[in-house]
Amino acid sequence: MTSAMTHGIALQDTPLLEIDPLLDDPGIRIVVCCGSGGVGKTTTAAALGVRAAERGRKAVVLTIDPARRLAQSMGIDLLDNTPRRVPGIEGDGELHAMMLDMKRTFDEIVEAHADPSRARAILENPFYQSLSAGFAGTQEYMAMEKLGQLRARDEWDLIVVDTPPSRSALDFLDAPKRLGSFLDGKFIRLLMAPAKMGGRAGMKFLNVGMSMMTGTLGKLLGGQLLRDVQTFVAAMDTMFGGFRTRADATYRLLQDPGTAFLVVAAPERDALREAAYFVERLAAEEMPLAGLVLNRVHGSGAARLSAERALAAAENLDEGGIVDQEAGKAAVRDSTGSSSTSPAVESAPGQPSAPPTSQLTAGLLRLHAERMQVLAREQRTRDRFTALHPEVAVAEVAALPGDVHDLAGLRAIGDRLATGGGPAGAA
Repeated sequence: MTSAMTHGIALQDTPLLEIDPLLDDPGIRIVVCCGSGGVGKTTTAAALGVRAAERGRKAVVLTIDPARRLAQSMGIDLLDNTPRRVPGIEGDGELHAMMLDMKRTFDEIVEAHADPSRARAILENPFYQSLSAGFAGTQEYMAMEKLGQLRARDEWDLIVVDTPPSRSALDFLDAPKRLGSFLDGKFIRLLMAPAKMGGRAGMKFLNVGMSMMTGTLGKLLGGQLLRDVQTFVAAMDTMFGGFRTRADATYRLLQDPGTAFLVVAAPERDALREAAYFVERLAAEEMPLAGLVLNRVHGSGAARLSAERALAAAENLDEGGIVDQEAGKAAVRDSTGSSSTSPAVESAPGQPSAPPTSQLTAGLLRLHAERMQVLAREQRTRDRFTALHPEVAVAEVAALPGDVHDLAGLRAIGDRLATGGGPAGAA
């Protein structure tokens, strides 16, 4: 009895995640693929984009994966911060793809919300250049910022988002508020106060109220860095409210019924634990969860032969196999003592002789046993997730024998996503 059955939940009772109705629904304008790193989010997002386009949607995939393999699989030499049309899409739809350029997106915000002279001062500021390139959470914030920009353009009827590969799959939900809080926080406001007060009052405040703090910060950060920060803050003053406003707008967009979250995981303990946390967080944030995509699930066409029986049969062959070298025949004795013979396979001159059939069969049986043990481990892991979240619809994607490197591979993933009922018979 499986652990899911122990909890009173039959696996067949788990709702099936139906991908095609989701992609065909004109009310769904955004699909967000999220999950921990290394579970296939980027490939899933690309496969969804291809399938949606070939079913008639005008789709764009926003990826944050720096690897070039996705661009190459879509027949594009290079993805950048501008959506590019993907060639080779069949059907009436269109597919565009882009890869987030974090710094360029931050620059676009500055250019859009500041006059040219102020924008130039911000873009050339050393502290801004450091912040836009590497501040913790900036990538996640810019992914959501770019999502807002794409949605506002209303050029595509479906946006598929591949969330950033971060230590925690929850980071991108926190990033807009975290960056907005930093730029709108008390510390930054305090640094900005002298510039805002101006004149003698400003100088008096700086000399009396901040001399100790700026002296300490100057020692910790360096006087030039502190001046860069203060110059940056003064130039960004008019933009502070915009960061928080857009962060709030992004949250409302993610909570909208036109958005669907897909949590992507592999059938491994850590990945599914992270997926469970994500499911709970999305529920707490009132964000619409469509279901779980369980990637790289293994299957077998001979699942009725258990690992135990396969290993026992292999041991019997090892113990009972006798090779009659003189007669040139292999004889395998069974438990009754009788034997069956078969002609030995002659080897070409100078080549090692082929192993007897019994050895080959025993090896195959052991390989099958190992596969069945993997299946059992994956099943136990899925059962634990199902017991915790029986309401979550699941699509299982059978493991492919190799990496995806072209549109045909993405179509194959899309087909497996759409059937989604399990990996029976998969390689």
